[in-house]
Amino acid sequence: MASRITKAVIPAAGLGTRFLPATKAMPKEMLPVVDKPAIQYVVEEAVAAGLTDVLLITGRNKTALENHFDRATELEANLEKKGDVDRLHKVEFSNDLADMHYVRQGDPRGLGHAVLRSRMHVGNQPFAVLLGDDLIDERDVLLSRMIEEQNKRDATIIALMEVDPEVAHMYGVATIEATGSPDVVRVTDLVEKPAQGTAPSNYAIIGRYVLQPDIFDILDNTEPGKGNEIQLTDALRTQAKNNVAGGVYGVVFRGRRYDTGDRLDYIKAIVQLAVEREDLGPELRPWLKEFSATLE
Repeated sequence: MASRITKAVIPAAGLGTRFLPATKAMPKEMLPVVDKPAIQYVVEEAVAAGLTDVLLITGRNKTALENHFDRATELEANLEKKGDVDRLHKVEFSNDLADMHYVRQGDPRGLGHAVLRSRMHVGNQPFAVLLGDDLIDERDVLLSRMIEEQNKRDATIIALMEVDPEVAHMYGVATIEATGSPDVVRVTDLVEKPAQGTAPSNYAIIGRYVLQPDIFDILDNTEPGKGNEIQLTDALRTQAKNNVAGGVYGVVFRGRRYDTGDRLDYIKAIVQLAVEREDLGPELRPWLKEFSATLE
């Protein structure tokens, strides 16, 4: 069956306070991961899964995001004049990567509210939501598998990953039932950041969702939850418990995920990606071994 899904929504209105002062004047989504801004990895992932209509939910001081996916005529002309073809191609690549759209969130009222702001653009069709803090390695399949499951089940699909129970309280956590498909589970309940030691499982939600359009009506009636924000997890809980629009299923991801949500994990993500690069890895790996020896 051909996918009915063509649209991806990427919330990008956060203030990035954990990265201050770097994010005082620059959106956190534009922080470089090796030599590309984090947001470009996410857009590339959406495009690779066939979603070329991309809506960014932005906020104040986020114009750099729009600029990145637009032409940089003077820069391109300068690189062309110098004959720097490699860098020119890298700059031009993001220009036509996807059909980019932008809408502001306004008040920062949580992820659920950010998703709700996409309603006019998405319309009455399933759509994907990708969070920029989670980078999925391009060599590992996740989003396209989720879209396949959505086509098959006509339900909402969320990405799950098994985490250490000691850190489950930092995530939204799912209560699950097995299905007949490998690494696909039915979600019967969800809780957003449960108190430590009370999580119903160690299956944590990571930042990929394929949602039914019914989620908008549910979000409209979802009261603020954790942090006095409208939580997407709470709306998904309502959908799962009441089996609305086919209910909620999870695809369990066992591949490589890079968390850029805090400073330490951001640094780890850069190192992990850089050592795999053909242009950087051969020199970086032996240096890392030498440097790590000095820490013993």
